[in-house]
Amino acid sequence: MRPFHIPRVKICCIASVDEAWTAIRAGASALGLVGPMPSGPGTLDEDQIAHIASAVPPGIATFMLTSRQDAAAIIEQHRRCRTNVIQLVDRLDSGTYADLRGAMPGIGLVQVVHVTGEESIKEALSLEAQVDAVLLDSGNPNLPIKELGGTGRIHDWAISARLRERLSTPVYLAGGLKPDNIRLAVETVRPFGVDLCSGVRTDNKLDEEKVRAFFANLPREDRA
Repeated sequence: MRPFHIPRVKICCIASVDEAWTAIRAGASALGLVGPMPSGPGTLDEDQIAHIASAVPPGIATFMLTSRQDAAAIIEQHRRCRTNVIQLVDRLDSGTYADLRGAMPGIGLVQVVHVTGEESIKEALSLEAQVDAVLLDSGNPNLPIKELGGTGRIHDWAISARLRERLSTPVYLAGGLKPDNIRLAVETVRPFGVDLCSGVRTDNKLDEEKVRAFFANLPREDRA
């Protein structure tokens, strides 16, 4: 078992500079800025993403969530949005991760794997050494209208824990995380980082009290 560490926290669906700073002041080390999606909450246009990303101080990761599956299109989108991390919420169908790295040196690549069953372990292992992190979420890209995140659902953490044990690439855990389940989630999966959206929102707005409660409940050491 890997030694316990305090996981990094990414707060997603950031909608404004004010929300970004609420998350940063609470302790978030990363922010998620959601581009156009077939479904789900918190989408922004590219000008909004670029504006928020430009207002974030050094040391905070800005993730642009893209549903595009073509490497060339992702590269062009990033040139307009200028975040320091790309989060691919769907499978890359055209082009390669090497194409992305060559065109965007120094930009982090995070691939989402939607944990729908045991087959997700094989999918995640195929990404080894190709991306900087794998993010385990609870969507379903196989539906007629794809679910690519923001579902608020918990997936099978036992699968995620086994996946994390086998994968040397850092793992973020997402899907239905909130103040009252974050301790169990972290103790079960032991991820490098956690990612949440709806669990710290009220009426689609970032709720400062829920954010504080989330960080207060985040485990900081192994239980005796």
